Amino acid sequence: MVTWFEIPVSDMQRAKAFYEAVFDVTIDLHNFGGMEMGWFPQREGEPIATGTLIKQESYIPSTEGTLVYFASNDVQLELERVEKAGGKIFQTKTQISPEHGFMGVFLDTEGNRVALHSLK
Repeated sequence: MVTWFEIPVSDMQRAKAFYEAVFDVTIDLHNFGGMEMGWFPQREGEPIATGTLIKQESYIPSTEGTLVYFASNDVQLELERVEKAGGKIFQTKTQISPEHGFMGVFLDTEGNRVALHSLK
């Protein structure tokens, strides 16, 4: 049911560099009347939600509130890039259950809590 998410940032260039390093993707920057957005790439042919980094005064980075989960082939791959990119590991790779796979959580450079999920 989720179609879009927005991750608040204080420093768009710092956040862009962090997420590009962790996920090995390119984030496209857009400006809509003073609201800065960094769009995550859409995976062709995959019915998954995508979203944006967003910098605007009403968006405040936080470790509280909704937790966004990014899909991964193996949570450990992204977790290994987090600290090198300036973030912190909040929860190491943890098995949810044999049927539901694994999760991990990190704090990004902006102070947001973000999660990862993989089946292996």
